[in-house]
Amino acid sequence: MSKSKLEYLWLDGYEPTANIRSKTRIEEDFSGKLEDCPTWSFDGSSTKQAEGGSSDCLLKPVAIYPDPARRNGYLVMTEVLNPDGTPHESNSRATIDDEDDDFWFGFEQEYFIMDTATQLPLGFPVGGYPGPQGLYYCSVGGRNTWGRDLVEEHADLCLDAGLQFEGINQEVAAGQWEFQLFAKGAKKAGDEIWVARYMLQRLTESYGYYIEYHPKPIKGDWNGSGMHANFSNNLLRTCGSKEVYEKVCEAFRPVTKEHIAVYGEYNDERLTGKHETASISDFSYGVSDRGASIRIPILTVERGWKGWLEDRRPASNADPYKVAAVIVKTVKSAKV
Repeated sequence: MSKSKLEYLWLDGYEPTANIRSKTRIEEDFSGKLEDCPTWSFDGSSTKQAEGGSSDCLLKPVAIYPDPARRNGYLVMTEVLNPDGTPHESNSRATIDDEDDDFWFGFEQEYFIMDTATQLPLGFPVGGYPGPQGLYYCSVGGRNTWGRDLVEEHADLCLDAGLQFEGINQEVAAGQWEFQLFAKGAKKAGDEIWVARYMLQRLTESYGYYIEYHPKPIKGDWNGSGMHANFSNNLLRTCGSKEVYEKVCEAFRPVTKEHIAVYGEYNDERLTGKHETASISDFSYGVSDRGASIRIPILTVERGWKGWLEDRRPASNADPYKVAAVIVKTVKSAKV
């Protein structure tokens, strides 16, 4: 009999920033299909999801991917359920209203690679600072680029796992990188970001690094880290109308606080109105404007107002499920 390692992944109950957790289940003669992944349980009292006297929470498999780092391995993304089968209050995936996968999302995940010995981003000298940002963005060579070995290995793992992995690039600060993922379906987009994050964090165990998703881990004249959310639905992909796009954008204005509330902890340190961001207290939109809350990409305009929008406000530590849920809700509320 062959045996497979199924790594069950779930989000814990820490607020406001959830962590990815995992544990391994061994299955004999496993088919590799989602429907053959059994519901499992875990001790919710150890993850801020239950009390010790009644600690069992359920793990419901929702997506499965090959695990390229383990022989006969699979990564199983799950939702957390209460013992009665209802969604746990920490289950942000269950709040997304996109059962027909009308919404497509492309997330741009920025992060810093940190050295466990110095507790600083790669490229930052102890007791000082590297040169100012400018030469690091999309750079090449040992003077301005750090961590490429980790980043390339992570990209290969994502591709081998079958994620819709779109690309990588070094960002504007030393030790700061970005990867992009795309998915048709808001829930699937969240699944893939969390699986990619998991593989990235697990990979750092072999390097002596760790990943920092704080949107502004190093104070000073540096861009922070975001998770820009590119999104569309059938309306935005086909309407061909500037007026419709402006009405959709305006639907975001009265719910600015609702969005900011789920766009990541410490985001006020990043959304200052500087470093290619809008102020956290303002709302704006504009064509090709990277200083706006929502950017209307130039390709959307050139294609006759058929395309997508980019919400530039989500922080790098935001939960993509929560981000997708509130964007879907707001777009659906637009009076068009």
